[in-house]
Amino acid sequence: MSTFTIFLALIVVVAFLLVVVIMVQNPKGGGLSSSFGGGGTQQLGGVKKTTDFLDKSTWALATLLLVLILLSNIAINKGTESIDSKALDSDATTTQPLPAATPLPTTNDTATPEDSTEE
Repeated sequence: MSTFTIFLALIVVVAFLLVVVIMVQNPKGGGLSSSFGGGGTQQLGGVKKTTDFLDKSTWALATLLLVLILLSNIAINKGTESIDSKALDSDATTTQPLPAATPLPTTNDTATPEDSTEE
């Protein structure tokens, strides 16, 4: 497995986790933070601590995603082959053969007004 493939798998996992963390949040104060701290102050962490955790994890995952994307760009196998455009190269003149012209069918079925004999 190449380094780029490992980075690609990590990017997919981090992106999925980032989507999950963002979907759990609710900008109106609901979501996961309200279910943990809504009943009283003796709950798991309280509203403020849950919101802080979700906010910090969102920033951490977004930063990690950005770093992984930048590092994967370095890990791409660019090869030794030149990727310059061949369209601008004057030495490489390749011509495509033209398709063979097909003759139009000739028929003598066209009737002229003089040929028609209507009675």
